[in-house]
Amino acid sequence: MANRINISSGSPYEPIFGFSRAVKVNNQVFISGCTAIQSDGTVAGTGDPHAQALKALETIKNVLAEAGGTMADVVRTRIYVTSVDYFDDVAKAHASYFSAIRPASTGVAVSALAHPDLLVEIEADAVIG
Repeated sequence: MANRINISSGSPYEPIFGFSRAVKVNNQVFISGCTAIQSDGTVAGTGDPHAQALKALETIKNVLAEAGGTMADVVRTRIYVTSVDYFDDVAKAHASYFSAIRPASTGVAVSALAHPDLLVEIEADAVIG
């Protein structure tokens, strides 16, 4: 039987939607989409895709630390933006964490995210050890 641990980041949406910020199964960590939503429900970096991506990546970093890993353990990211015009700014934020690690990654433009001020959402998968 797999060793499963649910990890919370304190997001106000976790209990509403019934999800975990991340799920660790053995040495694998699956991190839900991270955004610039703050614990009080407001959005950090409103109007700034680079700032929002950095906030999402910081959440990923913190979740990985709680799971016993680091950003170096990330093997895949998925990036959602609400406009293709944001890809360059988001790519710079992504590269600030992953230029040497180079996980597999996908970028997709979507029509909207869960809050009208959100411009970016990032998911990550990691293998620790």
